[in-house]
Amino acid sequence: MLTALAFAAPVPADAQSGYPNKPVRILVPYGPGGVADTTARLLAQKLNDRLRQPFIIENRPGAGGILASQAGATAPPDGYTLTLTGNGTAISKSLFKTLPYDVLRDFASVSVMAWLDLTIATKADGPLKTVKDIVEAAKKNPGKLNFGTIAPGSTQHLSAVLFMLTGDIKATMVTFRTTPDLVTALLRGDVDVGFDYLAGLHAQLNSQQLRAVASTGEKRSPSTPDVSTVQESGMPDYVVTSWNAVSAPAGTPNDVVQFLSKEIREALKSPDIQAKALQFGLDARGTTPEEMQARMRADIEKWGAVIEKAGLEKQ
Repeated sequence: MLTALAFAAPVPADAQSGYPNKPVRILVPYGPGGVADTTARLLAQKLNDRLRQPFIIENRPGAGGILASQAGATAPPDGYTLTLTGNGTAISKSLFKTLPYDVLRDFASVSVMAWLDLTIATKADGPLKTVKDIVEAAKKNPGKLNFGTIAPGSTQHLSAVLFMLTGDIKATMVTFRTTPDLVTALLRGDVDVGFDYLAGLHAQLNSQQLRAVASTGEKRSPSTPDVSTVQESGMPDYVVTSWNAVSAPAGTPNDVVQFLSKEIREALKSPDIQAKALQFGLDARGTTPEEMQARMRADIEKWGAVIEKAGLEKQ
């Protein structure tokens, strides 16, 4: 699906390179409407306004994000094709036996767009009200509790795997195709604990059908300041913060990469983006290319260790 954002008269933004002087594509490895797609669209509209060139979202879902990433990695390194990457890209490096690209070799990091903590949720009228309740119930009856997430290998799935490893507990993992499927299972009592992003659970949390037991970040989410983190709740070594970012093909001129990074960081500070991001449980905050690359390397190592320790089969 192609979405062109309001065309405006071309005005060169970078005096040295004249970049951008034509439309810029952002390849998104997910379908329209999700958290990552929404983040990309918010940013694209703001860049369009700032740089007087259309930034076009091109959704390319499928194959666990490989299709979009491969297209982005092999695009001309001129700054006119960007790719949405992030935590899922880091996971893929360890989850798949082979990939047609190397995220560290074939991409140039530009900037993180947004950070996303997950929410651990239970049925509101159920007995599991705290992280301690979950851990104690799992230890008392190993394997009896059902942990629900979406797709195997997703950040949500691995966050539940890491929770079991960190808490030294056993639970039965149940994976669903979509977040609405997971929510339905939680409400029915088919699963006891769910791991997902706040945006997908927001309506049921607001209606008090579900309970937010904890958030997974290093600090409390600004979207749910009253919800304790897992660290606060007695599991100090557990942290999961997902993130979405912008990458360019390797070989893209450094002045273009640095220019884009600076523009993204400034765009994300806009009050309208900050307000909209808060509604989706996002922390819209950019990074330098160097900071993004360091985070990518760190998460490749982190999730690779989780996948290996859990004995998950590579795809």
